Order: sequence, then structure tokens, then C-alpha cells
Amino acid sequence: MGAKFNTTSYRYPYEYLLLGLTILVVLLVIAFTAVATICGSALFIPIIVIMGYFSTKSKHHELLSHGQQVTEQTAPGLLHIIQENRIRLQVEPVNIFIVPSDQLNAYTFGMDSPKAIVLYASLFDIMDQDEIQFILGHEMGHVKLGHTWLNTLVGGMAGIPSSLGAAAIMEMAFRWWNRACEYSADRAGILACGKPNKAISALVKLEAGPSALTQAGLLDAMQHFEMDDGDILHNLEELMASHPMIAKRIDEIRNYSNTTAYHNLYAMMDQNLSG
Repeated sequence: MGAKFNTTSYRYPYEYLLLGLTILVVLLVIAFTAVATICGSALFIPIIVIMGYFSTKSKHHELLSHGQQVTEQTAPGLLHIIQENRIRLQVEPVNIFIVPSDQLNAYTFGMDSPKAIVLYASLFDIMDQDEIQFILGHEMGHVKLGHTWLNTLVGGMAGIPSSLGAAAIMEMAFRWWNRACEYSADRAGILACGKPNKAISALVKLEAGPSALTQAGLLDAMQHFEMDDGDILHNLEELMASHPMIAKRIDEIRNYSNTTAYHNLYAMMDQNLSG
């Protein structure tokens, strides 16, 4: 029998707090706007959720026609990594698609099951197996922690028609929560691959591209990211960004991977995998 443990205990500690604050900010903004806006909001949120659902269905159909779904026949090596990640993180079944693109990106979407994880084909040109495992673990973390459907719901609330100032406040709160979700998903990624250094190199490569393929290039890129972290303008820009700055994500990965909680949870996941 596998070890029993809280499969989402790696969640970034402020994620729930920021989600609650985001919803509170949205509700307060609505409360201070006109009654007409309140009435409109009651209709707007369900419409956004319904639109998100059908958008997901449309994306699935588009991926099936343009992308390649990962199966035993199309990518047997990748399927092994996917299965290992699913067991480690105890994630529901997901569909994985590889999409032709020169961009370096991966993302997750879906409100119902199975959720979809999209990997851009260019990732396989510069990432090794451990880095791919981190990226897949990161995206599976979004699925396990409910970010995929919450993003549609909370994003719909933050998108309620309102004045420019109110809209900016709601969007800022929403992005604040988004960034916390990324920290949580990064933790899932390092629990999946078990190699924090590979998680860091994957993040750097995603941002810097092929220039980070060499050790010298990787170190140069990391130095550049650390300079951005100390820049006031970049920190202000981050307020409206969905992802934290790379330097901050790297720091969080290093901090979490040095905790007893990480090592204990990783060991229990290992037991489940071997059991």
C-alpha cells in the first residue's frame, strides 16, 4: 500500500489567502459601484463561465486537428514521464498535446475533465528529460490544485464591466493570485522531477531560449534576471503580470527545496511510485 499524504500540501502558503483577497476586492468594487452594475454582474459571471466552457471545447477540437496527442504510438518515451508524474502528484487523467511552434511555452486549460496540457514542439529542442518532467509537473500542478477552472471563474469576476480605476484594481488583485498559483505549480514541478537545479534551468531556458543551452549562457541569463529583480520598473510591471519574475521563482524553488516539508513529501511520493 502506498504512503498516505496530503497530495496538495505543497501549495504555496499564500495562494488561498490571495484568492480570498481577490474575491473580496472584486466584491467590494462591485459594492461601491452602481446598482445596475451589481445586477449586470449577476448575469455577467455565469456568461463568462459558459463562454469559458465552450471555449475549452473549441480549443480541444482545434488541438486535435493541428496538434499531436501524446499516445503510446506517437511518443512512448514521453508517456512514461507523464505516467510517473501522475502517480507522484496523484493527478486525474489529462490529455497531452504537442503543437508545432517556434515559441517556447506550455499551458493548461479546461473546466471539465479531461483537462488538456499543451507543449510547444520547440521545447524538445532545448530541454532535457528532467526539464520536460518539471514542465509537465508544473502544468499538472495547475490541474491538481484546481487552477484551470478557478482561473476562468475568478477571471470572469475580475472582468466585470466597471470604471477604469475599478477594473485596474480587480485586474491587479487577479494577477496577484495568478502569480501565487505559479509558485504552487513550480513546487509541483520540482516534486515531479526531484531536481531543483533542473527546474531552475528549465525556467531560464523558457525565458532566455537557446542562448541558455551552454553553462555560460545559463549563468549569464540568471545574472540578467537577478538584475531585473532589483529594478523598480520591472517590479512595477510585475504587478499586472500573470507570472512572477524568473529570479523570484528561482528563489522560491531554492527555498522550498531546502525545507523538510519538501523532502518528506518527495520521499512519500517515491514510496507510492515504487509501490
